This record gives sequence, structure tokens and C-alpha cells, in this order.
Amino acid sequence: MPSYVITGVNRGIGYAFLQNLSSNPANTIVGLVRNVADTEAKIAEWKTPNIHLLPFDLRDPESLQKAAAATSKITSGSLDWLIANAGLIPEWSSYDPLSVLGRDAARLTQELNECFSTNVVGQVHLFNAFMPLILKGEVKKVLTLSSGLADTEVAAKYKLYEGAPYSISKAAMNMVTSKYQAEFADKGVLFLGICPGPVNTGQYEHITEEDRKKLMHRAEKFEAYAPGNKGLSEPDDAVKDVLRVAENASLANGDGGAYLSHFGTKRWL
Repeated sequence: MPSYVITGVNRGIGYAFLQNLSSNPANTIVGLVRNVADTEAKIAEWKTPNIHLLPFDLRDPESLQKAAAATSKITSGSLDWLIANAGLIPEWSSYDPLSVLGRDAARLTQELNECFSTNVVGQVHLFNAFMPLILKGEVKKVLTLSSGLADTEVAAKYKLYEGAPYSISKAAMNMVTSKYQAEFADKGVLFLGICPGPVNTGQYEHITEEDRKKLMHRAEKFEAYAPGNKGLSEPDDAVKDVLRVAENASLANGDGGAYLSHFGTKRWL
């Protein structure tokens, strides 16, 4: 009976992970959310007894330790998969370059710190809290949702200055993945960072007309990088792609610490 911990299952890709993996009654799913009651209400109609929801806060290491202890009771002390989906994607810094964002130095500083605190430091504490369970699991896979925007060569070549604080934090997280792989490879643990590609999570529904123009400018860069790309995918499809890559990856194939796309390559779109 495979066991999974998934962070941030209340909406978007995390919600799609929850729905996909819980559809197999042989799986034991632990979903970590900020508000358990709200998520319970959203999934009530699924009537899936293999889902267990627990509260967590990526910025609170104590809450992560409590979540790991509660998970241990559910899974009898082991864990096969840890899927680090939850993270911060800020809106304010999504479209302008760092030099423009820097006109509001305090706001930029805050956004950089928040991205690093959530997307890097929080994930480190998450991994540390759950590693004792992963080491006792059979599958031993730790998956982080990464981003093609963290590819330094692509960013420079295609002038992708957008989303700098987020991109910087994801690039840093790729190194975190490598460091954990270096530490735990000999114990059979596989760490992966996988980009799901652009996904429709409703993030552009309420943007201003000015930001929409900036978004179209970024889309032109995406088109230059991958002519004819399909644009946004739906969360259900993105999850299927990511799981396919993650399930096929192995230490034997040299995938330890890899930073891959939803195609299983370095092509992001």
C-alpha cells in the first residue's frame, strides 16, 4: 500500500495530485493544508476514506514536525513519497524586471525574503521533518515542484526577466535537491525537481490590463523558445505528466537530484 504526503492540496496542482492519487484505494494519502476544515468540505463528495488531512505551515518548523508525527501514526512509521507542491508564487513581481521592482526597495526586499523563506527554507524543514519516515519507506522518492523559469541559461538567452524572486527561489531549491541527493543517495532515496509546465490555476483571471500586456510579452518569449507550444495545461493533465516522469525516474538510471520538465527532459514548454 503506497503512502504519499502532498503539501498544499487545497487548490490548483496540489488539489489535482490529491484527486489523482486518492482515486486508487490502495494508496494512503496524507494531504497537508493550512485550513483542514475548508479542504474537507471541498472533497466531501469524493467519499474517499484513504485521504487524511493535516494542518501545516511551511514557515513553522514545529508545525512540520507535528505533521510528520501525525503522519507516522497513519502510515505505521514509514512513507514512500513526499511531494513538495506547496510554495509561494507572488503576483507583484511577476511581470517587471528587478531594476523596475527595485524602485520600491522595501517591497522587493520583502518579496525576495518571502519567496526564499517559503520556497527554500520551508522545504528544507519539510524534508528534515519527513526524512525519518522516507528512510523507512519502500519507494523512497522526494519530489519538488520546480519551474522552467529557474533555468539560468534559458532565462539569459530568451530575456526572461519576469518573476525574478520566484525564479531565484526555485533555482536555489534545485541546489537544495542536489544537496539532499548527495546526502541520502547511499540510502536509496531519490530526490527530484520537476517542472509541471505552465498550468491553469486561475492565476490570470483578475490581472490588470497593464499586466496582461506584460503577460503577452512574456508569451512571445515562450513562443520564441518553443514555437507552437500549447500554453497552459489543466492541473489534472499536469499532474499526470509529472507523476509519469517521477514514477519512471530511478537512481539506477542516474536521475538522482535531477531537475526535469514534465516531458522528462530539459525542454520546459
